[in-house]
Amino acid sequence: MFASKAHKATVVGVVLGLAALTACAEDKPAASDDGTGPVTVKATDSACDLSRRDVKSGTSTFSVSNGGSKVTEFYVYADGDRVMGEVENIGPGLKRDLIVELPTGKYQAVCKPGMVGDGIRGELNVAGDAPAQVDEDTLLKQATESYQRYVNSQAVALEQKTTEFVDAVKAGDVAKAKALFPVSRTYWERIEPVAESFGDLDPKIDARVNDVEPGTEWTGYHRIEQALWEKNTTAGMAKYADQLLVDVKTVVSKAKTVKLNPLQLANGAKELLDEVATGKITGEEDRYSHTDLWDFQANVEGSQAAIQALRPALQKRDPALVTALDTNFKAVYAAVDKYRDGDGFKPYNVSEAEKKELGRVVDGLAEPVSKVAGVIAKK
Repeated sequence: MFASKAHKATVVGVVLGLAALTACAEDKPAASDDGTGPVTVKATDSACDLSRRDVKSGTSTFSVSNGGSKVTEFYVYADGDRVMGEVENIGPGLKRDLIVELPTGKYQAVCKPGMVGDGIRGELNVAGDAPAQVDEDTLLKQATESYQRYVNSQAVALEQKTTEFVDAVKAGDVAKAKALFPVSRTYWERIEPVAESFGDLDPKIDARVNDVEPGTEWTGYHRIEQALWEKNTTAGMAKYADQLLVDVKTVVSKAKTVKLNPLQLANGAKELLDEVATGKITGEEDRYSHTDLWDFQANVEGSQAAIQALRPALQKRDPALVTALDTNFKAVYAAVDKYRDGDGFKPYNVSEAEKKELGRVVDGLAEPVSKVAGVIAKK
């Protein structure tokens, strides 16, 4: 899948536990000199140094260490900044691994200190004729097909509910628009890693005001959210509503045809939990409406959908991991269910102690989810 949001929250409080936990779990040996081991990536505030920039086709591991002072991210981009894989929220002094399947071609390896901008870029060349995982493993082929059906169903609902939201905004119906805002975003948040992989569409749809690049107009869901809740009006929002629907339709069209590989499912499941930790638990995502728990639930559901698609393969390779995943997904759902209100959720005005508890259960789930890519990569 998978790109992270153009907007990123600073990793604070409960999130630090998640990042440190993953760093310890993914601290791998350095790349071997013969070109067969992990590619080490030394990221700083001004450099993105790879131990080698020529790798063989198939599965590659990038072991990223952050020697800078800023939280960073690492991406592998195909043409058009299509994201083949990424790891985010790598704090200073921490390490994260990215396991990604790459067919023959030319790519870019990118570090993003501060998690903003175009990043520090360099070429990455992939050569060879390694068969795709789905061509060698029937269960993995079935997993990608299953998840694609899930993406398609969510994409259809995303377009439908966003159309309803946009219609309400253009009609000046503030109450209806407020009611539809979190509903339409549910479908976006479930498949966000897929949607984010299409270049600049994600920031156009989902950027917060402080994440907009200089010289770029703020558009999308949160632009309209601010007007609805801070000013209790839809005045002046028609053009943003129209643009939102155009951009969502573009994402939906692309999402229906994108071909995903098993490692993208695994990495996307982890990425969605990172989204929960860095934006939803902190309350920074839906800062005007305080509808963060809708997004929280949807991110977890999207993560579980990717894991469930991989479940037969995981059960065959590591049944104990499947048990741990099941247990921890249940714990997260139980934690967020405390805040339910009818078909939705109460406004996210919770204490620091409650945020810490939510962070604890998300950390508990992130630990087994972070192992899925490694299990899937094994033959």
